[in-house]
Amino acid sequence: MKKILITGAAGFLGSHLCDRFVSEGFHVIGMDNFITGDETNIIHLYNSSNFELIDHDVTEFIKIEGELDYILHFASPASPIDYLKIPIQTLKVGSLGTHNLLGLAKAKKARILIASTSEVYGDPLVHPQSEEYYGNVSTIGPRGVYDEAKRFQESITMAYHRFHGLDTRIARIFNTYGSRMRLNDGRVIPAFMGQALRGEDLTVFGTGEQTRSFCYVDDQIEGIYRLLFSDYHYPVNIGNPNEISILDFAKEIIKLTQTSQKIIFKDLPIDDPLQRQPDISLAKNLLDWEPKTGRAEGMQKTFNYFKNLSKEELYKRDHKDFASHIKK
Repeated sequence: MKKILITGAAGFLGSHLCDRFVSEGFHVIGMDNFITGDETNIIHLYNSSNFELIDHDVTEFIKIEGELDYILHFASPASPIDYLKIPIQTLKVGSLGTHNLLGLAKAKKARILIASTSEVYGDPLVHPQSEEYYGNVSTIGPRGVYDEAKRFQESITMAYHRFHGLDTRIARIFNTYGSRMRLNDGRVIPAFMGQALRGEDLTVFGTGEQTRSFCYVDDQIEGIYRLLFSDYHYPVNIGNPNEISILDFAKEIIKLTQTSQKIIFKDLPIDDPLQRQPDISLAKNLLDWEPKTGRAEGMQKTFNYFKNLSKEELYKRDHKDFASHIKK
């Protein structure tokens, strides 16, 4: 039985990856320190003999007994609310955490895939964004703690690949949505759906002309799975190229939720990217992968998930207390 370590296991994408690899017959070691992860995302796996959980901060030394075949590094705050609240931890998990995991992969002779992000492109001057584009990122802006942590993560991963011959993969993940997101995590889909469920007006920042491209979680997990078992070491965009403006998206949400909320406008946050659309030509050619779930279908599934959560669960996911988990 192959053994895989998945960091950020209690997070949105991490928990779905745990499900996928358990279902594929792997022995999964999940690792999380629950700064942003939620145990309810993985509690259903506790009865599986193929799953074990380690409560650990990856910025500290990592020790895993026995052999290890694969590592998926998905430990990191991934939403503006999180990484603006815990900026130092965000930088540390992308730098020290990645360094520790690359060292572990080297010691175990394991293949490692790191979760990068479309944020490495910053506020892009090239549209759509292909892997060859170097990006337009402010190193000192408030979003820089996340953007630069991920850019460094890519650089050190390639350094380990070139210098040590480490077997590495890099997934550049574009906006993903689906079950297990937190309603208060600051990203547009849970924000709009949370406002709709609470009967509040939908908040659009700026004019709403800025664009995003949304990939349903099942498609994202399939892309990551295929990338892990490919022979390609350089970054690969994994996302949905179906682009929409935020204003039009807000109108879609109002129609989907059958609510009568208004759309209100607020100032655009600093360094908020105005365009986001992946060029997935490489993923199509290399992985024979492209998204299968249309936005209408994926949004309906996601809204049903949030709508069916109990009020207690909604409150818990909306009011997570970071303080007790943060290591100063």
